[in-house]
Amino acid sequence: MPDACNLPGLSVPRSRFPDPEQDLPEEGNDARLVIAGGCFWCVEAVFLAVDGVTQAASGYAGGAAETANYDAVCSGQTGHAEVVEVRYNPAVVSFGQLLKLFFSVAHDPTQLNRQGNDVGTQYRSAIFYESPDQKAVASGYIRQLDAAGVYEHPIVTTLEPLEAFFPAEEHHQNFAARNPWQPYIMAVAAPKMEKLASTWPDRLKSEYRNDDPDQA
Repeated sequence: MPDACNLPGLSVPRSRFPDPEQDLPEEGNDARLVIAGGCFWCVEAVFLAVDGVTQAASGYAGGAAETANYDAVCSGQTGHAEVVEVRYNPAVVSFGQLLKLFFSVAHDPTQLNRQGNDVGTQYRSAIFYESPDQKAVASGYIRQLDAAGVYEHPIVTTLEPLEAFFPAEEHHQNFAARNPWQPYIMAVAAPKMEKLASTWPDRLKSEYRNDDPDQA
């Protein structure tokens, strides 16, 4: 796998990741997970390809409404993180299984306030929970992964209450799919998509299953 912007955690094989011991019940057909794992373009790309995900949108969380814009968030002074709002059908993919992909494919959760060359609190690893149950499942899975020694270094993912999700500007939405040959996308998003396709083919939407990973 190409060097995904110096993210060694992404080299951990699928076999090292256990299923979550706790999970949320399969209730309804629409649920939400809000996560931060570095550049939202690249995290969004991963989850858009996952079977059961009905929508993935880039945005901001953790700060005030008046600073929820790209220029302000890039300063690293707003409290916001670049996040992705994942809408999904719990009957197809569970909250816990989405967390498993978040930790194994979407980013390196052992890097504090950065992802590779992207440095700042806006690039922190975080799960923004909406309920005590979401918090309990997420914290339990982090403890489970640390106890299993999945990574060489401890997980630094924060658990933060979701006060609000602010959608990012329109040109940030579905950015990787619309700009596959952009250098940053080729360096950071493409390796994640390759890992997803090669190690988690059973989690892909049908339209992604026969894609050449080099074209993702």
